[in-house]
Amino acid sequence: MARRPLPRILSNGSAHLARSRELARTAADGATDVLHPLITITRGLRRLAAAGRRKWADTAKDQRASLFLVAASLVVVVALVPYGPLLAVIALMAAAAWHGREGAGAPAGPDETQKQRLQALYEALVPYFTAAEDPAPLYAHGGDWQKAFPEYGFDDSGRVQRLEIHYPAYFKDGEAESRARIEQVVHSKSGRGREYLFDWYEEGNQLTVTVLAPLPTDITAQRFVTAPGELVLGFTDATHVQRTLPVEHREERRDVPPVVWRTGTRSTEPHLLAVGEPGSGTTTFLRSLALQALQYGDVLVVEGTGTDEYACLTGREGVLAVECGLAGALAGLEWAAHETERRLIAANRARQAGHPPPEDTRRPLWILLDRPSALGHVAAADGGRDPQSLLQVPLRHGRPANVTIVVAEQFDGLDTLSEAVLQHTRARVLLGSASPEQMEEVLGGRPRTTPTPDIPPGRGYARLGAGPVHRLQVPATPDPYDDATTDSNRQAVLDLLPARTAPVDDVPARTDGAPAELGAGLEAAPAATGAAQVKTEAVRVGTETVRLDKDVIPAKAAVAEG
Repeated sequence: MARRPLPRILSNGSAHLARSRELARTAADGATDVLHPLITITRGLRRLAAAGRRKWADTAKDQRASLFLVAASLVVVVALVPYGPLLAVIALMAAAAWHGREGAGAPAGPDETQKQRLQALYEALVPYFTAAEDPAPLYAHGGDWQKAFPEYGFDDSGRVQRLEIHYPAYFKDGEAESRARIEQVVHSKSGRGREYLFDWYEEGNQLTVTVLAPLPTDITAQRFVTAPGELVLGFTDATHVQRTLPVEHREERRDVPPVVWRTGTRSTEPHLLAVGEPGSGTTTFLRSLALQALQYGDVLVVEGTGTDEYACLTGREGVLAVECGLAGALAGLEWAAHETERRLIAANRARQAGHPPPEDTRRPLWILLDRPSALGHVAAADGGRDPQSLLQVPLRHGRPANVTIVVAEQFDGLDTLSEAVLQHTRARVLLGSASPEQMEEVLGGRPRTTPTPDIPPGRGYARLGAGPVHRLQVPATPDPYDDATTDSNRQAVLDLLPARTAPVDDVPARTDGAPAELGAGLEAAPAATGAAQVKTEAVRVGTETVRLDKDVIPAKAAVAEG
């Protein structure tokens, strides 16, 4: 049987298809050449819009209104200028063409050294991100790191600056111990000597590692723009802080994100505990809080070390007393307990009568205790009363009475703090170096950043209640009567001190034999052991007897400890 020949369209159809495919390719190349300027401008506009969205997202919320006003004013000016809209469109097209050119937005790939760093980090994470039951593991020895690290960036020295890590869903990212192991591996493999921020995104199984810039250590004590009842604990980065404060920094004015502690009757964390090692800056921290609190209230300082670190506050307006001895500390804290009760009763009477609280009950009272464990040891040796036992009433009822207590202690005396102090001080500050266990004990959680290798004084962490753990740098507030203090820092502290309530001649000289003047224009240092003489009278209200204070008179002589 003879074979029938194929139709012409099927016999030479391949040639027609090849010719049609070539014509389509030629037409597409021609259209691309013709529309290349439009494609480039469209790509550039898309990149400019993405950059604008990133700029808006990185701007703090309190600065977005001013940024919007500036942009709106620029649009109005351009619209009013002759040929302004036309020139603006031409400039926009030129910028879009420049940013839309080939390779303008494509990140450069890593070199061989950077690839080795990423591969080493990938191999180090294999034991933690691999399971034997996983049929297609994302992490395997000798695997491809590009699937696990989709985004990365390096600094000028070739070390990792930013890294996005994807991990399998079965990894226990909700456990603090599992997270800590991964953070330690990433920290060691990415390069020590820097601070890293670990941002865990549990819903997307993603970890973003970012290198943080060091916090400024040369911001001195100054008047901060805060409301009454707000105190600046220190400064941090803008990771979780949406507020900035203008500060004088290096002879210029700049905005820095602060850690603000809100006190008063509506505060959720009315009392604070600061813990650190010797030389970490806890005394500087208390001195900074005292200078800020004196702007709106009264301050009572109890110093357990007896080193006259708060001598600059003695005899100042608003400073009730600066006590260094056991007898003076007991007298001052006993008065503070009775004052708290008096304020509560006076405010309760006013509310029952339908009147506002008296003015003397609304003025904040601050009680600052530095190293109370030292006074507790002296009291135990003498068989006397521990001063911490007098803090029960101010700690428990201080918030409605506008009484705030700040306790500073070192790690070696942390176990001597009373249960009332540990229970009612929900605002915590940790300064200096500390182990992860110590951070967990003091702050109630671990920070999301790695510790800095070189810890300057006043450097640490802060946590307010159940909030996040912030990096913290306390403003430089040294003792102005210290010889090692620089002239600029000394003058900054002296400018913040209130006026004296007594002549300088009536203030006794320092007990350590220091000269009256430590520099040009420096005032004589008063003694820090003046006791407070409080005149009281008993008033019976219902079934309670409360002593009402009449006035507080700084004594000229120290009370001898018996």
